[in-house]
Amino acid sequence: MQGYILNINRVKNEDLIVSILTKDRLKTLYRFYGARHSVINIGYKIDFEAIYSAKSSIPMLREVLPLSYKWIFENNRFYVWQQFLKLLYKHLKDVEELNSFYFDMLDNSATKLHKQNPKRVMIESYLSILSHEGRLHNEFVCFLCDEGIDTKSLKLTRSLMPTHLECANGFIFDKRKIQNLFNTKSTIELNDDEIESLWDIVCRGL
Repeated sequence: MQGYILNINRVKNEDLIVSILTKDRLKTLYRFYGARHSVINIGYKIDFEAIYSAKSSIPMLREVLPLSYKWIFENNRFYVWQQFLKLLYKHLKDVEELNSFYFDMLDNSATKLHKQNPKRVMIESYLSILSHEGRLHNEFVCFLCDEGIDTKSLKLTRSLMPTHLECANGFIFDKRKIQNLFNTKSTIELNDDEIESLWDIVCRGL
């Protein structure tokens, strides 16, 4: 079985509670501390076995094999990747059964990270989640005052919800660029300042 590690909690004697996103669910497993264990971290993709026992309500994490990407040792890329997976864990932590969208999205993002700007990749992944969940507000109605946004500029808040300039604080975006971003799920038109501002919004949560 394969999955992405979204969260790790240390418990007694350096044992771990590990949350792993697989193709169809978010699994919680227990890993006993041991010198011969492979090193694992949030963001790693692993192959593993879940061993069930009548003595424990949580299955054991066994036979762990890290499935590394070349960029995993590039600190900047890996840090952005970890930040995004931590956000995803907070978003999914109360859900057990999932469709394959989230796993496939991470697979696709991990492939792109080899060559592309990590923040651009993860912003595009964030957009794909909002779109998949029906939460991408591409009708451009201000969520604070519920009036249409008919100006050339706007602001965005958490979950990329659009607002009028006077209704919120923050970076001012070109409305046409944001419309294209929402329609194409591509950041190609955006400059570095816009990407940094969008990444700050992404980091507020899903």
